[in-house]
Amino acid sequence: MKNIAIFASHNGSGFDAIYRAIKKNKLNLNIVFVLSNNTQAKVLQKAKDYGLTHYLINAKTDKNPDYMIMELLKKHNCHYIFLSGYMKKISSTICNNYKVINSHPALLPKYGGEGMYGKFVHEAVIAHKEKTSGVTIHEVNEFYDEGKILYQESLVLSEHESALSLEEKIKTLEQTAIVNGLQRCLN
Repeated sequence: MKNIAIFASHNGSGFDAIYRAIKKNKLNLNIVFVLSNNTQAKVLQKAKDYGLTHYLINAKTDKNPDYMIMELLKKHNCHYIFLSGYMKKISSTICNNYKVINSHPALLPKYGGEGMYGKFVHEAVIAHKEKTSGVTIHEVNEFYDEGKILYQESLVLSEHESALSLEEKIKTLEQTAIVNGLQRCLN
């Protein structure tokens, strides 16, 4: 069984999908800790409720957050990191030493890059009158959304799709795409 850390800045909905899949024996992973950079992140309370180790690390808690994160990854013998809405860029040191995986709410390479997250992605998809969108599970490198694509799931937009309705559909699709993408990554 491989060890995975979950990094999230807010709710960590991808964390929920991973946690449920592990409990149902769909993923052969062990969540060793949950990390957030946001003192108000709901994911920290979720981790506490699940009885999981959790950490808050940011520039206010540590002089060198990346060093502290690396130390935690080593201490917990981590193999993978999953970014569940983690809104801080991952250092190249971490990317070069661990397999960092992210879920992106669009079909990369379209609608990726700096500033392309959440509603901004869905607004761009609608503005460009795309017929399809989806979720991309990809490796993370030092460039925003340019890592190797591991898995994609798509959906067809309705005729009167809005950014808000698309966001809800993508959030639902993401729950299965994350599990399917991680299964493929582990095999």
